[in-house]
Amino acid sequence: MSRVGKQIIELPEKVEYDHQGNVVIIKGPLGALSRELNPQIEILKEGRTITLKPTKLNIDTNALWGTVGAHLRNMILGVTKGYEKKLVVEGVGYRAALAGVKLTFNLGLSHPIDLPIPAGIKVTVDKGNLTINGIDKDLVGQFAANIRDLKKPEPYKGKGIHYEGEIIRRKEGKKVTA
Repeated sequence: MSRVGKQIIELPEKVEYDHQGNVVIIKGPLGALSRELNPQIEILKEGRTITLKPTKLNIDTNALWGTVGAHLRNMILGVTKGYEKKLVVEGVGYRAALAGVKLTFNLGLSHPIDLPIPAGIKVTVDKGNLTINGIDKDLVGQFAANIRDLKKPEPYKGKGIHYEGEIIRRKEGKKVTA
């Protein structure tokens, strides 16, 4: 039995829920999200609550049961509050600039890197800080990870792109002996 899947999901006042076949549509004050979910998990709506029930109990549906519940909770939270990731660009000469619908990075390479911003994502740049906002948790997290992959922080000086609050393990440099 899945502990996450057994929990009842409460719909807030301003959130509308609809499903057509395997596709679930959730609308809220910040927008609408739709996702195709596995047909092995049955979704039952009663008033302002949603309960999940597997069609048959086995190891695979038990894992899917909790996953479907987590996806629904993330969608509801996304259309009500939204998601945010903060990144820090650190290093001499390392810069990020917003140019229309793309981000331009200068990361110590011979050329600038242009990264298009996906639809549904809002990015703000303030000096060395990037803030990524959106209603889709997967999209916000994946875009932030793609930006971080451009120049991961190095362990000696910490130069690169990292999440705000991320702890970078530092190494000691070479010692000079006289």
